Amino acid sequence: MDKPASPATPARRAARMTFCYALVASVWIIVSDWWLGGRVAGTSWLTQAQSVKGLGFVAVTSAALFFLLKREWKADAALLQRNQQQRAELHALSQFRASVIESAHVWINGLDREARVTLWNDAAERITGYRRDEVLGSDRIWQLLYPDPCYRRRIACEVEQILCDGAEVQDFETTIRTRNGEDKVIAWDSRQIADENGCVVGSVAIGRDVTARRAAEQALFKRERELTTLIANLPGMAYRCLNDTQWTMRFVSSACLALTGYREEELVDSRLVAWASLVLPEDMDRLRAEVERAIEEGKPFAVEYQLRKRSGELVWCWEQGREVKIDGEPFLEGIIVDITERKRMEQELELMAGQDALTGLLNRRAFNRILQDEIARATRYNRSFSLLWLDLNHFKTINDSYGHLAGDAVLRQVSQLIKDSLRKVDCIARYGGDELTIILPEMSFEAGRETANRIENLVASSRFDVLNGHILSLTLSIGVAAFPEHGQGAMELCDAADRAMYQAKKESADAGANRGRVDRL
Repeated sequence: MDKPASPATPARRAARMTFCYALVASVWIIVSDWWLGGRVAGTSWLTQAQSVKGLGFVAVTSAALFFLLKREWKADAALLQRNQQQRAELHALSQFRASVIESAHVWINGLDREARVTLWNDAAERITGYRRDEVLGSDRIWQLLYPDPCYRRRIACEVEQILCDGAEVQDFETTIRTRNGEDKVIAWDSRQIADENGCVVGSVAIGRDVTARRAAEQALFKRERELTTLIANLPGMAYRCLNDTQWTMRFVSSACLALTGYREEELVDSRLVAWASLVLPEDMDRLRAEVERAIEEGKPFAVEYQLRKRSGELVWCWEQGREVKIDGEPFLEGIIVDITERKRMEQELELMAGQDALTGLLNRRAFNRILQDEIARATRYNRSFSLLWLDLNHFKTINDSYGHLAGDAVLRQVSQLIKDSLRKVDCIARYGGDELTIILPEMSFEAGRETANRIENLVASSRFDVLNGHILSLTLSIGVAAFPEHGQGAMELCDAADRAMYQAKKESADAGANRGRVDRL
């Protein structure tokens, strides 16, 4: 702004103009009277000449005075206008200070070259608890805000760099101690301020209270670290994927390497391999159907399926998840666990539950279940199958003569011999004692009878070790029944085959033969 005019200037200018006017008028009168006195003869002419001279002087001096006063008044008007502008600017500056600096939500303070406080706004009072009149013109506030001497010296070095070296500070964080003893984190932006001559007169700083934000960031970091630790120690792979045809992974935990053999960066966004390509094709349709059904019902889903690892190994997986929406986009989130060992144990338990402990054949329980399944299959497709009922002739004599251990050994050998002679689709079971049963899928009664004859001849032509070096020969009695001609239910078929076996045994006993016999209903 322009420098305002001195209050004494108008008076000096008026006095100067009055003096000039008096000097000029005096000189004019003396010189003009002298000149006229020497040129005009007679008193009347002299008087008239002096009057004309006086009127002319008045006219000339009036005109000169008019122009002089006009110029001065014009200068005064311009000066008045500048003064009004300066007052308006001062008023605007005062309003800016009140509305921006004093009412700002950030801490604003100014320092002189000796680090004394020259500006301390309302936010500074609110954040620190120290009033403006307590800190202005003093540097004592820094001892209060930074009570630790070592920490205070480090802050003083930063201030010195700003004041002396012209360094600018951005987002420089310090921890202050407020009046009530609370610690707060302040983020500073600061720089030098200079006068109109370019001389450094101090610095100005803006501080933002970031205590709550830093606390939130630390809490978030702690929670993320805990979550990372939790995910890393889960018994499976946590994931988030798109619900698209490839189940494109957006996130997988580090357990993916053990589960699939692929690293995180290879699975995310299907960079190397898509998740859906790892799932066995025969499981895919069922898996998609179960997931979609759960999504439609708004429920979590839990599915089991097999996937192929990078090494080619097949593993069983159990997956539980649900659909979530993030920014309006649907995702699937959940966990996938390797249950291969559990499946193996289940299969072993199932096998044990359906296996005869002595012979290794299926037991009666498993036989009944398979027979029901075969009846259902044959009924659905209008097919036939045969059922054989086998009994070892004179098996009690072996137990009585050589002991039950010898009988067990013979039973195991006979069972294995017959099992090895059957097709893979055939099912042989130990029904109880020395009775065996065989289900022959897709075999008519005649084909079943031929198989029975072949088995009877095979056993009769074999020799069996009954321990202690004793070798025996055995014969069988076999009954044959066929579905559906001899029964359409499991009990009917079993009863028919059992009766046929006893008929064969009776005929063999009546004939007094050592050979077995195959009979039918």
